[in-house]
Amino acid sequence: MPSTEERFSMALHHMARAWRQALDRRLKDLGVGQAGWMAIANVANAREALSQTELAARLGVEGPSVVSLVDRLAKAGLVARAPSATDRRVKHVVLTEAGRALYDKVRTVADAYRKELLGGVDRARLQAATEFLEALQARVEASL
Repeated sequence: MPSTEERFSMALHHMARAWRQALDRRLKDLGVGQAGWMAIANVANAREALSQTELAARLGVEGPSVVSLVDRLAKAGLVARAPSATDRRVKHVVLTEAGRALYDKVRTVADAYRKELLGGVDRARLQAATEFLEALQARVEASL
C-alpha cells in the first residue's frame, strides 16, 4: 500500500496532466497545441516581458525547445521577439494582436472549464487547497 505522501505526489502529477489534456481537447479547434497555448498564456499573464530563458523556465522546458516553439508561434503571427532595453543578447517574447486575440479565446475556454469542474466544490475547501499548493510550490522552488 503506497504511503499518503506517495499517493499525494502521484495524484498531483496525474491530475495536472489530466487537467492539461482535458483543456487541450477543448482548445483543439484554435489550431494551437498545448505547448503553444501554455506559452501564450504565460506571456499574457507575465507582469513584465519574458525573455526566452524565463519563458522556458516557466514552461519547464530547455532553452532550445522554447526557441523552436517561439519560432513556430512567431511564424504563425502570434508572438514577436523584442530586444531587451538593457541587454542586447536578450530577446523578449511579446504577444501580437493575433496572439492577444487567441489568448482571449483560450482564457474564455479555460474559465468555462474551471467553472464546470470546480463549480460544486466548497469555496473554503478550494481556498485551502489552493493555499496549500501555492505553499508547496514555494517550498519546491526554494529547494532548487
